[in-house]
Amino acid sequence: MHNPQLNKHGELTHLLSTEGLSREIISHILDTAQSFVPLAEREVKKVPLLRGKSVFNLFFENSTRTRTTFEIAAKRLSADVFNLNINASSTSKGETLLDTISNLAAMQADIFVVRHEASGAPYLIAQHVAPHIHVVNAGDGRHAHPTQGLLDMYTIRHFKKDFSNLVVAIVGDVLHSRVARSDIHALTTLGAAEIRVIAPLTLLPGGLDQMGVRVFTDMRQGLKDVDVIINLRLQNERMKGALLPSSQEYFKHYGLTEEKLALAKDDAIVMHPGPMNRGVEIDTPVADGPRSVILNQVTFGIAVRMAVMSIVAGASV
Repeated sequence: MHNPQLNKHGELTHLLSTEGLSREIISHILDTAQSFVPLAEREVKKVPLLRGKSVFNLFFENSTRTRTTFEIAAKRLSADVFNLNINASSTSKGETLLDTISNLAAMQADIFVVRHEASGAPYLIAQHVAPHIHVVNAGDGRHAHPTQGLLDMYTIRHFKKDFSNLVVAIVGDVLHSRVARSDIHALTTLGAAEIRVIAPLTLLPGGLDQMGVRVFTDMRQGLKDVDVIINLRLQNERMKGALLPSSQEYFKHYGLTEEKLALAKDDAIVMHPGPMNRGVEIDTPVADGPRSVILNQVTFGIAVRMAVMSIVAGASV
């Protein structure tokens, strides 16, 4: 089956999802990112890999961490970066998405970094652009957030080295979470021993069994002896109807507290894609505690996004 992310040589030319990426490709991205991590400590934080290339950040949904780290990553690769203000752009005046893309491509764009509320929008763009233009999905609807999934894998690999014995728990609003989907696909490909999903029934999507995960509605049972906890954000902006009684009720049953964390292994790490709702998904002593690697995720995210852009830009046309 044709993978729209790969060119005819089997090289990564777009990053649209962690689904369908081989272990070799994911490992290559993580290894490349590892070579970029020391850059952050240097006085001059730039390498010339994308000098003369134009990277367009197209964020049709709000973002702080993802947009900023993509911009930092592109600039550290010496690219010219253009941030499109969607609210003030022609799409707000009725121009179609593909017309916007065609016009930007006519301005000699090389890489489009796209976040869009519609699942599948980056795929549509990837099909539409010329072969020398690359598309990186920065989050599409509920579908995928591949660079977050990859930076999560980098963080886990950094602290835990090997995936084969790991029990990983993903906790919270799985129903609306593109991060959960990207993490599950990547963890499966990298050979994690067990992937658990912990959530109230109203926030569990269908089809999790086919993804090979174990489902828990009782957080205490689900956290027993896990190595990694990935906390998810409650996505109130995507919720239709009353899926939760209240945020206080949610915190009582599914908020990550020190008491619940004690059920995991002593050296378990705590992750969160951000932004965090303290006192709802995670308690402050845990978020700021010694087992939290949440800020490491942000730092590693720059190196991972540098790796992705340098790899797709280097693909043969």
